[in-house]
Amino acid sequence: YKLSVSPEMDIMEYCRKEWRGNTPVAKRMRKGYEAVAQKFASIRRIRGDNYCAFRATLFQALSQATQLPSWLQSEDFTMLPENLLSEYDWIKQWQLKQKPGKKMGEISDEIKEYLILLRKKWKNISEIKDPLEKQEACDKLFKNEEEEYSLYEALKFLMLNTAIELYNADKSGRRVPVFSWLLFARDTSSNPCQLMQNHLNHIGHSGGLEQVEMFLLAYALQYTIQVYRLYKYSTDEFITLYPNDPEEDWPLVTLITEDDRHYNIPVRMCQETML
Repeated sequence: YKLSVSPEMDIMEYCRKEWRGNTPVAKRMRKGYEAVAQKFASIRRIRGDNYCAFRATLFQALSQATQLPSWLQSEDFTMLPENLLSEYDWIKQWQLKQKPGKKMGEISDEIKEYLILLRKKWKNISEIKDPLEKQEACDKLFKNEEEEYSLYEALKFLMLNTAIELYNADKSGRRVPVFSWLLFARDTSSNPCQLMQNHLNHIGHSGGLEQVEMFLLAYALQYTIQVYRLYKYSTDEFITLYPNDPEEDWPLVTLITEDDRHYNIPVRMCQETML
């Protein structure tokens, strides 16, 4: 049994343990961790199983949630699977982690359940006022494997919905963010159907999120995801924002990566930073 989110540990202590040598890479990583340690005191390791970008982002979002996002409040939020299926027959090829090979026609109800679960958990956690209690509720949720993976299915489906909206907006001549062009410029995802078949269906099975899909996740959640990319230390990509021109009212979550594949989370903002 693996913990999804490990207990917190001092950032520099973690860094010293992981990066001992004197190679250029180790030196760069240590510099990167030192920079993060100016802002955050601790780190929590995220279980690495191709869901770590989802896990890190959702854990951070829930840990600091004080209200239900407006898109989670909308009446037709839970109708998404039915509504999309009625328009796009190819969504029947959606793959569920728990039930590979099950037809989407049979599982639109299950996706609906996952969306309802996401709304319920977000609402419950955002209503907890006491910070310690809130943290405990998050820890507990991320120890329940079945619920946790159900939430990732919900996130994947929201990403598909967002991709369809962006694709249609672009086709009808409306302005779309630059990443949307990049997303659909790939040979493997020139439209939402291909994106689902070649990318979204594989997240959690054989791969994690690629860079351009981090933008899609940010748009689906309407959150700005700030990532300390340690191997890019001392370049202007060291701190990367997804999206890079965020909406002002989107909340911010912060992650750490050493290689753009695995993500951990920094916690406990240093006092002077908070001021």
